[in-house]
Amino acid sequence: MNRKSMPPQRGMLFVFNHENTHCMWMRNTLLPLSVAFMDAGGTIINIEDMQPQTEDNHCARRPARFALEMNVGWFAQRGIKPGARISGIDKAPRPQ
Repeated sequence: MNRKSMPPQRGMLFVFNHENTHCMWMRNTLLPLSVAFMDAGGTIINIEDMQPQTEDNHCARRPARFALEMNVGWFAQRGIKPGARISGIDKAPRPQ
């Protein structure tokens, strides 16, 4: 990613071709992030905090269709926890 900062209300949504126990890592990522793994309906499966420049795997605890990366702590600061549903995610463009 090679970014040193990210605006507070910005993030990156990963839309996978199919549900699976996808994993993320932080190689070449200079800022700490939190990732929420979600199923096809937008329900959060688990949230993981990730430290910069590491190659530790952070994986969905069960098959996920989406992953949303935000600044570290973003979900916790808003009281967003596993089981919460992100509305509108079903309208995200699908991978081609």
